[in-house]
Amino acid sequence: MNRGGGHQGENPHQGQELVTAGTDLADAEAAIVLVHGRGATARSIVQMGEEIHREGVALLAPQAARRTWYPNSFLEPVEKNEPGRSSGLQAIEDAIGEANDAGIPTDRIMVLGFSQGACLSSEYVARNPQRYGGLVAFSGGLIGQAIDPDDYLDVESDLENTPAFLGCSDSDPHIPEERVHETADVLEELNADVTTRIYEGMGHGVNEDELAFVGEMVADLLSR
Repeated sequence: MNRGGGHQGENPHQGQELVTAGTDLADAEAAIVLVHGRGATARSIVQMGEEIHREGVALLAPQAARRTWYPNSFLEPVEKNEPGRSSGLQAIEDAIGEANDAGIPTDRIMVLGFSQGACLSSEYVARNPQRYGGLVAFSGGLIGQAIDPDDYLDVESDLENTPAFLGCSDSDPHIPEERVHETADVLEELNADVTTRIYEGMGHGVNEDELAFVGEMVADLLSR
């Protein structure tokens, strides 16, 4: 299913295409929201999703306007990446809403992203804590010049043991290893079950070990 359109201004990513694949939403038991990186497309990250797909899982991938969720590095002050950042977070919420409307509860929905998409995915889950089917951040972390845990922890709800996987290189040109660990710390404080794997010399990408681990997360999601 594709949904076209296109609003700009304060909500650049609303009304963009939503690509779906895998098991049809009407028949699915679970779902993965896939959030692509800078310069990429929803269709490209759906191809990654198909590598970890299991029967019974719907894949939903929102598309960023002009293929970019926000203009600057995620390490810049938050205001320098608005309104793209907020609109991207809304795109994740909208995709989760599509799955909810099809009868899939949020605790059976995994949010997965790569690069810019991983930053948005971790930011969304940390700022909207509840039980999710999982969080996967391939080469990404929480957004902002500096991370103040109090910005995320001043809430009454938590992540209720949501499984979370953070994978990154120790030499990623875009993602400092320190930010990955800071992200893991915040998620753990929010009561997520976090696995962090740092890979020596990998660069900016996703490897087979990560895909295998996340594939098992998807299988576990279906077994609950």
